[in-house]
Amino acid sequence: MTDAKTMAYVNMFAVLGALENLCALDAEAQSILDGVKPVSIGFDVKDGPSATLSFEDGKCMMTAGCDDCDIRIPLSSPEKFNGVIDGTVTPVPTKGFSKIGFLLKTFTALTDRLTEVLRPSAQAMQDPAFFELNTKLTFYVVAAAIVQLGNHDPISTFSAGCMDDGAILMSIKDGPKATICVKNHKLSLVKEDCGKSRAVMEFGSIQLANDLFNDKVNSLSCIGDGVITMKGMISMLDNMNRILDRVSQYLA
Repeated sequence: MTDAKTMAYVNMFAVLGALENLCALDAEAQSILDGVKPVSIGFDVKDGPSATLSFEDGKCMMTAGCDDCDIRIPLSSPEKFNGVIDGTVTPVPTKGFSKIGFLLKTFTALTDRLTEVLRPSAQAMQDPAFFELNTKLTFYVVAAAIVQLGNHDPISTFSAGCMDDGAILMSIKDGPKATICVKNHKLSLVKEDCGKSRAVMEFGSIQLANDLFNDKVNSLSCIGDGVITMKGMISMLDNMNRILDRVSQYLA
């Protein structure tokens, strides 16, 4: 069972937030932004999340809030915003009509590419480079989703409430890293190793991480086999894993 408001936060900061990483990792996404002048899109959801995606020099950055954006898209509820992500609701901007071409063409092409990578065909996954891109991008989505569930999901907030202050490093061996920071039982994300983590969870390979994200292997057996490394403050990892268990329900 999922919560619409939590889903809106996941869609904003985990799914749309992955555009940051897509633009950094994917040559096709970078080519879509070729020649694009600096522009920003703000999504403002009533009783839900608010964030701005800024595009400049072929890069993308997401920041909380949308007070200073070129294109502003207000949504009347979390359900409406979730509909935008699902493709069942058409967003209507209230600011930035002169830049509507970017929204309709460039931004739509980027989100289409994001969907193509995160929800790939079986044939696409046969290409090793695409397989790696899919896994890395999914990693960042999962890490961001853990944070949003820990802060908003009615069930996961209980686990977050049991976590001590500190940082958990989540990584794929020889691959991407992300730090989940805990402060007063609220979670935040840094999409890199911020150092001085109190706990570490590392997946042994890109293949293993992909199998785990797609429920092809059992995490407990992988820990027993040593292909998932867990060390440091185990209570933090236990509570994070309880949140992780619910992530698939929101990303299904």
